[in-house]
Amino acid sequence: MIRMMLRPRWVAALLFALGIAAGFALLGNWQLERAIESGVVVERTTEQAQPLAEVAQPDGGVTQVATGQMVTAEGTWVPGDETLITTRINGGTEGFWVVSHFRTDAAVSIAVARGWAPDKATAEAVIATLQSAPQNTPVALTGRFLTGEAPELPDPEGDSKELTKVAPSALINLWADFSDESVYSAYIVDAAAPAGLDVIDSPVPEVDQSLNWLNIFYAIEWVVFAGFAVFLWYRLVRDALEREQEDAEAAEASSALA
Repeated sequence: MIRMMLRPRWVAALLFALGIAAGFALLGNWQLERAIESGVVVERTTEQAQPLAEVAQPDGGVTQVATGQMVTAEGTWVPGDETLITTRINGGTEGFWVVSHFRTDAAVSIAVARGWAPDKATAEAVIATLQSAPQNTPVALTGRFLTGEAPELPDPEGDSKELTKVAPSALINLWADFSDESVYSAYIVDAAAPAGLDVIDSPVPEVDQSLNWLNIFYAIEWVVFAGFAVFLWYRLVRDALEREQEDAEAAEASSALA
């Protein structure tokens, strides 16, 4: 068997098989590195407020890095564009959010969750106060930047105008005199709350530390393929040796009969 393996033909085949196995091993190592990288915790400075314009751009999607970032923005409230959002949990209690239309100094619109109320009457009273506030009063806003929620169909047995999600795509249809101006597909949870409302719970975003098990599975597959390449070479050498032995035995049998 060893003599068969040392023949130039099979040595060359072994080198070829080892080259293929090395390639598979490199692919397996690459997949493993990808799995490890996905599980590495990337420190995010979400609690260090950054200018809104540097965190995200309007009229586009929201990146994962931007989600949960504390931001600052300067602009004005748009009186009359307050909206009541129902079934919002704050401190384990269900209540209502008051969401306002904020226009930045760059003339970009964004929804802002101003605060939470335990009942509808309190929330509506605050909305009435906000709607009577002076217009074009400069505001310096600080809050947490979050991805806009998907709109939900109203309960067929409830109020058709009731909103349960902070969906910018739905809110812009309720804002007065809103045309084709730029808008963020996200919203801000205000770090402060107007009189009559509680500050909305806005916890620090959790960091996903899970490994990518699909990449680990692929890494194992590549290692198996590498081993199979060497095993296939061994089987070919063994099959060739067995054929030679069979041919030799057949030749000896023919000689004996002659």
